[in-house]
Amino acid sequence: MEELILEDKQAFLYLNGLGDPAFDYFWLMISEKWIWIPLYFVFLLLLFKNYGWKPMVYMLIFIAIGVTVSDQVAGIFKVGIARLRPCHDPSLEHLMREVECGGSFGFYSAHASNTFFIANFMTLMLRKKYGWFPLFLFIWAAVVSFSRIYLGVHFPMDVLIGAGVGFLLGGFFATLSLKVINKKTA
Repeated sequence: MEELILEDKQAFLYLNGLGDPAFDYFWLMISEKWIWIPLYFVFLLLLFKNYGWKPMVYMLIFIAIGVTVSDQVAGIFKVGIARLRPCHDPSLEHLMREVECGGSFGFYSAHASNTFFIANFMTLMLRKKYGWFPLFLFIWAAVVSFSRIYLGVHFPMDVLIGAGVGFLLGGFFATLSLKVINKKTA
């Protein structure tokens, strides 16, 4: 396990070291939750266009519950695992670029979990209608997730585990949503 943590730190230092102060504002913006409101509005329009009002309301309920679960489970893991964020890790002091820093603990990334939740949920809801859509969604989720490494607030393993948990939760809640919608419209 110690070897895995050491490799994670080395991967973090490499990826974080690719950064340049000229791009810091861009990556801060990418990591900001509120910047994506227009994209979420597009998601709502696509859901409405393909399902209508009533099914969209059910989907929104499942999205709200799923994102809450995703976020809260990440918080439980952060406190339970208690792995310091890179910006709080004394072994990385003076070795990394610190653009931003959050709370003390970072395992696992709620940003990665939530964006991959949304990416997988939306993919499962709309994959039959838009062939290009899943690729766009997962690129978006990966870029947001990478921003957390760039900024110095998460290790790569934090992001990968967060992405995996979000992906699984997105699939679970999309499946529930489809079952409810099919039952209500049958």
